[in-house]
Amino acid sequence: MKRVLLFLATNLAVILVLTVVLNLFGIGRGVSASGINLGQLLVFSAVVGFTGAIISLLLSKTMAKWSTGARVIDTPSGAGEVWLVGTVRKLAERAGIGMPEVAVYDGAPNAFATGAFKNSALVAVSTGLLESMDRDEVEAVLGHEIAHVANGDMVTLTLIQGVVNTFVVFLARVVGFVVDKVVLRNNERGPGIGYMATVFVCELLFGLVASMIVAWFSRQREFRADAGSAKLLGSPRPMQQALARLGGLAPGALPSQMSAFGIAGGGKGWGALFSTHPPMEERIAALNNLPPA
Repeated sequence: MKRVLLFLATNLAVILVLTVVLNLFGIGRGVSASGINLGQLLVFSAVVGFTGAIISLLLSKTMAKWSTGARVIDTPSGAGEVWLVGTVRKLAERAGIGMPEVAVYDGAPNAFATGAFKNSALVAVSTGLLESMDRDEVEAVLGHEIAHVANGDMVTLTLIQGVVNTFVVFLARVVGFVVDKVVLRNNERGPGIGYMATVFVCELLFGLVASMIVAWFSRQREFRADAGSAKLLGSPRPMQQALARLGGLAPGALPSQMSAFGIAGGGKGWGALFSTHPPMEERIAALNNLPPA
């Protein structure tokens, strides 16, 4: 729940800042005393919704390195780092993408991939994962992350986030206008306090629904990345073993903005609606149902 609240707070902050800036430039006046211009409001909502998502994507590698303290391996030192970089290179070549940056960060077992472009991504693994898994399992995890990059998951997740942000901004202002003019009967020069309060509340509520939509998509892409790892390695068995091991370990917590890009995770009960990862048992079962290579 803390991740959800932090996500909503961050999203709301971006929306508020962009709203102020765009209004200063005369953009985003789809709601006024004379009525509501749905076309202009939709353009405004799209600009606000996609700008924050795109900025987050472009800064994703920088933010990931900063927030996790990841150390990029420029020149491998020791047999372990040589193997790690070589394995990522091999998998990237099989997937047909450029060599990603490879990084290691201190923490409990986890891994993630991020970046705006397929040919300049970042793949990072934790020291806990390297220490708790054998090389076949680590290779499966690396294959999972490479599959994320090859599938363009960072870009598609950003586009979906931009779309749902757009509808959150748009619908919140439509509801705010209706409440202000019809329910509260505000006849002043511009939208009143009722409009602003309604927009704020609706952005929170619609933002919760948007978070569930984005989380659902993220869960589907985890299944695809698991299957991608099985394809790259020629067998689903290593990925199943890696998932089983992760299921028996405490997954390393990633910063909130990186949670959707990790290998481990999964919620229960109501938390499952906001979880970016399916339960481990479902992922293992899905790998059993893959068609023969």
